[in-house]
Amino acid sequence: MGTEEEIAALPRRFETVIHMLADAADKAPDTEALSFEERTLNYREYERCAGGFAQELVDLGARGGRVALICGNSIEMAVAMFAAHGAGAQAVPINPIYTARELHHILADSDPAVVVHDAEIVETVAPLIAELGIPHAIEVAGGEGEGRFLDVWRDDEAAGLPKPLPTADDPATLQYTGGTTGLPKGVDISHGQMSINLSQREVALPTQDDDEHIICMMPLFHVFAVSVCLHLTVQCRGRMVIIRRYRPDLVLELVEREKITRLPAGPTVFNGLLACESFSKTDFSSLRTAFSGSAPLPEDTLKRWQKLTGCPILEGYGQSEAGPVLTFVFEGREIVAGSVGDALPLTDIEIVDVETGTKVLGVGEQGEIRARGPQIMTGYRNRPEETAEVLRDGWLYTGDIGEFGEDGYLYIRDRKKDMVLVGGYNVYPREIDEVLYAHPDIMEAAAVGQPDDYRGEVIKAYVVARDGSDLSAEALGEYCAGQLAKYKLPASYEFVDEIPKTTVGKIDKKALRGG
Repeated sequence: MGTEEEIAALPRRFETVIHMLADAADKAPDTEALSFEERTLNYREYERCAGGFAQELVDLGARGGRVALICGNSIEMAVAMFAAHGAGAQAVPINPIYTARELHHILADSDPAVVVHDAEIVETVAPLIAELGIPHAIEVAGGEGEGRFLDVWRDDEAAGLPKPLPTADDPATLQYTGGTTGLPKGVDISHGQMSINLSQREVALPTQDDDEHIICMMPLFHVFAVSVCLHLTVQCRGRMVIIRRYRPDLVLELVEREKITRLPAGPTVFNGLLACESFSKTDFSSLRTAFSGSAPLPEDTLKRWQKLTGCPILEGYGQSEAGPVLTFVFEGREIVAGSVGDALPLTDIEIVDVETGTKVLGVGEQGEIRARGPQIMTGYRNRPEETAEVLRDGWLYTGDIGEFGEDGYLYIRDRKKDMVLVGGYNVYPREIDEVLYAHPDIMEAAAVGQPDDYRGEVIKAYVVARDGSDLSAEALGEYCAGQLAKYKLPASYEFVDEIPKTTVGKIDKKALRGG
């Protein structure tokens, strides 16, 4: 876990990410911090914009509450994340492509004082804000709100971070992650937990002060992008180049033109870049490392990437509940395909038996991965029973199955919990089951994961239609598209006369998966 002295000794240690931004603005005010299409901010302007917006949030009563951020990638989203923290509020980043059904639960559960959202989703968000009685909404990144952070505060010398600044014990982020119950759970992360994890990773993946150009193609509502793009950039006083949406050709163009030094992504991105026509013509000489997480990286991808670019891909492991990173292949150490490396400093990881979770297993024995360290979440919001289930005796029970190899590295082998990784996104089949069961023409349904060469896994839905129904796969696809974000949608629907059951009458998803 680490003593106070050990935690204080971690490199680039700040009490909160807000202190980190203030330090960057003080030491490198004129250094470009953010680049998005044709717009930029230096660190002085970054702090002013975040501080000015933070004060607006304070004036709206956000201090001590929550601020929902339903935005795509933009300078506004980066500023808003720091502004929510600077206001002494808890940031609640949410996927802007979520449907009204998906948004309703998160907004109702998080009970935000303010919702910050993109203009193009106002027709989806506005009715929910009215229904739930959310006091305030701010529209940005389009329409009348376009550029508001830049125009209002970037040149305002009086704009600064409101005092008092948050402390390490204050709530920082409420990150919603899918649940086996069908409803997303809000992961409570404090400022201290979040800041400590940044410093832990600096030991494994050291960056160079004032000399990093980090590309952000992953969505900034996702914990991985916030951690290894947004926060990492400010920690080293680097420059973050933001992409609105991932496009392989654009990524490759920016890697060369913007002299990108760090490239965080998921396996599907690396596969897509390798397959892009312009890949062989791209100059990768500026790249120092690439980071991969959220899903296993195929060995062929790992080897081809390093051979063709001269840049290693370092894999890590974690989850929203873990701050989010637990392990990484430390820079400079041997890269072993299939491994997610070593535990970060002050982090303990054990493999325990699945049945009781108390018997510690040896090298080469597979069991549930449990972890403890100063970066582990406080708990789930409004979910005391589920919190007690995963946080036991100081350990986080991850729900993942793994083993330690003879080399001391951790290997992820399977998942104990019912979850599918679609292109790096966690998808919980239980949520899809509930959407399918709500259709009046469906008598029985089951969604399961199936292997896919490009996305790793995809969802397949088995459906038993009611007698007399003329339900088609096309109609069912249209129905699900109105209820689920695109990445959760089944890739295929199979109509069957019956779904296999276990001896106690439960749907046998193992049989459906072919296992």
